[in-house]
Amino acid sequence: MTEKVVIDVSALIITYNEEKNIKEVLECFDFCEEIIIVDSFSTDRTIEIAAAHPKVKIIRHQFEDFTTQRNLALDAAKNDWVLFLDGDERITPPLRREIIRTLNGTQKKEVYYFYRKFYFAGKPIHFSGTQTDKNARLFRKSKARYIKGKKVHETLEVKGNAGILKNKLLHFSVTDYGSYREKMIHYGVLKGQELALQGKKFSILTQYAKTILKFLKAYFLRLGILDGKEGFQLSYLQSLSVFETYRSLKKHQT
Repeated sequence: MTEKVVIDVSALIITYNEEKNIKEVLECFDFCEEIIIVDSFSTDRTIEIAAAHPKVKIIRHQFEDFTTQRNLALDAAKNDWVLFLDGDERITPPLRREIIRTLNGTQKKEVYYFYRKFYFAGKPIHFSGTQTDKNARLFRKSKARYIKGKKVHETLEVKGNAGILKNKLLHFSVTDYGSYREKMIHYGVLKGQELALQGKKFSILTQYAKTILKFLKAYFLRLGILDGKEGFQLSYLQSLSVFETYRSLKKHQT
């Protein structure tokens, strides 16, 4: 018999051109009472596919930064408990059961972190800095808010206790090298804008030093070398994002 959650949960997702992902990620929300999508005016079939789902409510908002989009989704949710997923994340059956049992429990935390299993073009990645990757995905919105000013790698501020679920979320972040390269450059641009708003000043020495150190850390210290060709590519793209951060900072600094 399929377990059911005894409290109402709002599922949240922010999207932009997630045509290839949206159907599968919506299926992960089958136990949720409503699904809120904040879309940045997708130009593919994302909205068409999502609108066919009976639980979906769509909000279209021009992209400013990831934090703004996420907080808009939180504001739209009618339930206190929310489950936030990205388009490239999937809930496994064991994780689904753990989520439901956690929500049905009597001694709940205010937020739960999920470890993620990273995939590169369908190949599982075991190292390259991904081995400790975890994110807040299940929490009470009355006790949490994404911190303003974080344009990328958004941070959830929580008032209360945190827990970590045992089963991992699947993270299909990289479909191919080219698209992931564009994503990492985009993240770097946003991070540079964030640093500029904080009053940081560009330094070419810092740019090259941090870029090199990022690669060395990912490839050697975080054992990317053990992930083969994909480990090298991931380490390089992580360092490229750092390089683009400082290129963006130079452009946007006041």
